[in-house]
Amino acid sequence: MAPHSSSPPEPVEGARASARRSQQHRGRRTPRRAAAGRRSFSSSLKALEALAQSGAQVSVHVADLDSGDVVLSGDDHVALPIAGLGVVPVLIETAAGLETGRIDPLRIVDRTRAQFVAGSGLWRSLRAPALPMVDLAVFAAASGDPNAANALLDVVGHDQVRARMVSLGMPRSAVLDRFRDKRGPDDAPHVAVGTTREFSRLFAALVNSTVVNAAVSVQVSEWLSLNQDLSLVASATGLDPFAHDQDAHGLLFINKTGRDRGVRAEAGVLGGPRAGISYALTVCFDDLSINHRLRAHEAFRVLGTDLMEYVH
Repeated sequence: MAPHSSSPPEPVEGARASARRSQQHRGRRTPRRAAAGRRSFSSSLKALEALAQSGAQVSVHVADLDSGDVVLSGDDHVALPIAGLGVVPVLIETAAGLETGRIDPLRIVDRTRAQFVAGSGLWRSLRAPALPMVDLAVFAAASGDPNAANALLDVVGHDQVRARMVSLGMPRSAVLDRFRDKRGPDDAPHVAVGTTREFSRLFAALVNSTVVNAAVSVQVSEWLSLNQDLSLVASATGLDPFAHDQDAHGLLFINKTGRDRGVRAEAGVLGGPRAGISYALTVCFDDLSINHRLRAHEAFRVLGTDLMEYVH
């Protein structure tokens, strides 16, 4: 893969303004680098290369919001399991239904015990057996609640989500199934699969208000700004996991993560005083020990550090 090159960009007022609105309301090829010097992503390259050499599947795509230049990429066309990151297209279809009036925001949805996911999430710990659509969207975005995500998917429809992803230019990515405690032989092997190229571009489009329309983009960005999982790439930002939608130091940030056994994925947008950037990273690894897991997590944190250096 031939390297790209680019000069350090200036801040993107359009992307930053859009992000501000949202706050208010086993391929194993080595990644390649584009930016030179201080913002070369050399640390990320080293960490991701080490993961790939250890047998992990690594896919990454990082692009500058101003120029659109790809500053870091590797196997970004390969569709890999992304777990809860697949909730983002479901949120987009939900916001589109709310915006057109097809879905009542206060429509009450019951937890269906027959397909209740008991292993994770907040809704399972609540006494309320039913919640309105808008609250389920908040749960799905903020905590990755599997039952909330399943409820949204049931209402908006799997076929509609699939069609929406194609219309958004995501032909290699797909939401395959609902969340389950156990996957049987008749179930899809994963909740969702996706390419880092498509998800990085999706997040860039969200902050630029071009996903469906401005209203939908702002609504989804607002939901995602509540995400409390800042333990991977976002761990380098120093943001408060519970209140990071109005950072005192001017960081603009939205993200979504995905976690499963041997799967870690994250996509998002980070904006700072010098630049804005969209990113996506997926690592599939043999989760044989805590050290294997921590090595994968460390690669996400290294990328986060390089992203912070890029935008500051």
